[in-house]
Amino acid sequence: MNKTGYFTHPDCRKHEMGAGHPECPERLDAIDDHFHATGLRDSLDRREADPASLADIELAHGRMHVAALRGLSDVLREEIEAGGPTHTQVDPDTSLNVHTWDAALRAAGAALAATDAVMAGELDNAFCAVRPPGHHACRDKAMGFCFFNNVAIAAKYALERHGLQRVAIIDFDVHHGNGTEDIVAGDERILMASFYQHPFYPVGGARSNAPNLVNVPVPAHTRGMDVREIVEMMWIHRLEAHAPQMIFISAGFDAHRSDDLGQMGLMEQDFVWITSRIMDVARRHAGGRIVSCLEGGYNLGALARSAEAHVRVLAGL
Repeated sequence: MNKTGYFTHPDCRKHEMGAGHPECPERLDAIDDHFHATGLRDSLDRREADPASLADIELAHGRMHVAALRGLSDVLREEIEAGGPTHTQVDPDTSLNVHTWDAALRAAGAALAATDAVMAGELDNAFCAVRPPGHHACRDKAMGFCFFNNVAIAAKYALERHGLQRVAIIDFDVHHGNGTEDIVAGDERILMASFYQHPFYPVGGARSNAPNLVNVPVPAHTRGMDVREIVEMMWIHRLEAHAPQMIFISAGFDAHRSDDLGQMGLMEQDFVWITSRIMDVARRHAGGRIVSCLEGGYNLGALARSAEAHVRVLAGL
């Protein structure tokens, strides 16, 4: 059994983008309630993180992007006090309310606190049940429900603040992590490996041919056995050659066959298998060090079951 951290915070539930939006606070409630009902929560080290510092966020994001988001939040607060709208639109799918800034800082802060705890040996690995998610957030642009790229920030933090030389980012969300690609492309210290449905959001899929990226497009309705073959044939040998000293996971569960925001066919056991293979690599090269952060997953039942399956493997249960 591993000592697995479970990072979350009430502030992450206060961010919302309007009634009926799929990226909703109930996503975290579904995970936490399911972890409690199954007894998994009792086996985890539950922690609340401080907000990330702006200096750490700027390891992955431009200073103007950070300042612009903070400014939008401040202006929105003033508009609400004057009887104005409760949300500010960032793109057609993404908006912020007065709590988004704090939630985004907490989400990134959880990834950083998890990194610190795993690096210190307090935890073997960690799962961050946080929102807003991050993998569509580019260096200088918020989009796709995302404001700050939690996993990319944590990967850069491990390199710059903890002195690691090589890390890996694994992304199994149904959507391509275009923001992560934008931030890490060409940084040979970071290997990014992903599969994603294509053609799909974001338009164009992977845009970089940088040698540190292994981004594999798959058609709609791809099922688990095909994904497992991709992982074995295209991810594992690159991960072994890179020998990461820590692994970060963008854990999106919207590739589940019950999730209406994607059209892939994965099941809980596929997330078990993928997590197990990532852990094999982590044990060989990284002392088992893994930090996983929630990305997508919008069918609440499938999300809760898939997150449980993923975290049980991390915890060795």
